[in-house]
Amino acid sequence: MTSFAPPTRATTPRLRRLLLPAVAALAIGLSGCASSGTATESASGTGAAGGTLVIGAEQEPDCADWIATCAGNIWGSYTMRTPTLPSAFDTREVDGSWQLVASNLLAGEPTVEVRGDGKQVITYQINPEAVWSDGEPITGADFVYTGLEIRDGDDIFDKTGYALIESIEAPDEKTAVVTMSEEYGNWRVLFSGDYSLLPQHLLEGQDRAAIMKDGYDFSGGPWKIDAWTKGESVTLVPNENYWGEQPKLSQVTFQFITDTAAAFQALKSGQVQALYPTPQLDALSQIEAGVPNTNIEVDPASGNLEALWVNNEAAPFDSVAVRQALAFAIDRPAIVERLYGKLGVSEAQQSFLTPLNGDFASDEFSQYTLDLDKVDELMTGDGWAKNADGVWAKGDQVAEFRVTSHAGNKRRELTEQVLQAQLKDAGFSLTIANATGADIFSKLAPEGDFDLGLWTIIDTTPQPALAASFTQSAIPSAENGYSGINFVRTRIEGLDELLTTVERSVDPEVRREASLEAEKLIAEGIPGIPVATVPNILMTSERIGGPVAINPSEGPFWNLEEWTIG
Repeated sequence: MTSFAPPTRATTPRLRRLLLPAVAALAIGLSGCASSGTATESASGTGAAGGTLVIGAEQEPDCADWIATCAGNIWGSYTMRTPTLPSAFDTREVDGSWQLVASNLLAGEPTVEVRGDGKQVITYQINPEAVWSDGEPITGADFVYTGLEIRDGDDIFDKTGYALIESIEAPDEKTAVVTMSEEYGNWRVLFSGDYSLLPQHLLEGQDRAAIMKDGYDFSGGPWKIDAWTKGESVTLVPNENYWGEQPKLSQVTFQFITDTAAAFQALKSGQVQALYPTPQLDALSQIEAGVPNTNIEVDPASGNLEALWVNNEAAPFDSVAVRQALAFAIDRPAIVERLYGKLGVSEAQQSFLTPLNGDFASDEFSQYTLDLDKVDELMTGDGWAKNADGVWAKGDQVAEFRVTSHAGNKRRELTEQVLQAQLKDAGFSLTIANATGADIFSKLAPEGDFDLGLWTIIDTTPQPALAASFTQSAIPSAENGYSGINFVRTRIEGLDELLTTVERSVDPEVRREASLEAEKLIAEGIPGIPVATVPNILMTSERIGGPVAINPSEGPFWNLEEWTIG
């Protein structure tokens, strides 16, 4: 699945990606810094059981109702959902690639059968030892409740896959049987990725949104929420009834520090022992200056894609020619060099598929390089001419539009300023209309109240799933309760069929061929413009023991129960 990150790593849909290439981690050899090795190597620190850890968190989620649109912020998954709720599959590195593997929630790999009528039946056997924190068993009824809440509910973050669920049954306490209306190759993302299992015995018939909005006291993971002090912190403590490996630490607190300089000062002073900073300009400068006694891991082959999202229904972008002209008006390598050059990243992203899905990606967007002659050709061919101010105009319409991103995000603001200058040279007028992350993803984007959007989409499972972003069924509207994340309102002929094949086929080669064809249509239709892969950076005190490593799908705290502090 995919998740949007407005400012830093906030939200949006979450893509699913298949077999991933091995992820390389850059070792930063800066003064005062030690680097870890690959993404799966252990940190150098040591420590015994017990102790408390404080982690700086860039953002605070808006709510903890994880299947609702308010919970799109990826930091919500990092701080609360992943540590406290069970999922059917985890993203783990197997033989050099990231794959979805059955979690300890299950007794083993589910059985999958495609019946003669084309319907697919998935049977989950639940681990007999799996229980909620109140001691009640985790059962097939929990699958039934969770799946139907997502399939049938309003204000759901993303229904991709779940909309194909024909029925869910629990023939006995430890079995769940899901029947899909047709083959669904991405079936492993169900009850995984963006979503986790919810307790039916506590939520059914209740107001789920109200119960979970500000946190909850149940858990089916190694940790449970001890306190969520809004605006300050979230504290986790071990779930004593967890059937898997018990946490070694006695408490972990995520302290919300949104100011980059303050976060680095907190790390240097020991107030916090770990950071996962977005590569903001301030962060890069701080890293370059050196952070004593700190291990730093940089993963440039992340699942984070920074892109310019074009509202295909908002004039003047309701014209394909204008969208293509926009793509030729932007010098993307110059932007990438300006933003990430200090990390050695200078190449623009040429696909909406991140490096995690490299096997399914093409470089179709490489055709769009800065070319003002091409801009002129496309705009004049579409009936536009420059007015006295040097801005394209067509009748009463002037090529003036807004760009919306997260207010206060310096990296994005710099990008917007660079875009303003580049687009002015090409005859476009761009104004900045930033907003809060909550407003962007809870209101502006779902309602289509933007022209250009600048945010990051994050892969949360290793499965290709551009269908969530670009198929017509995923366009949010009042009729569907504003569910879905095709915020750009893409309607490209033939694209839905190809992306559906990518999502549902069980034949890897068929999926890949369909994906490459879809890439061509996306590059021609310009529903958006990929800008860069955003590197992951993990900074940890040398006191922390591990394994400590970035998981490109689940984030840096995916195995927090294994961490120690010395």
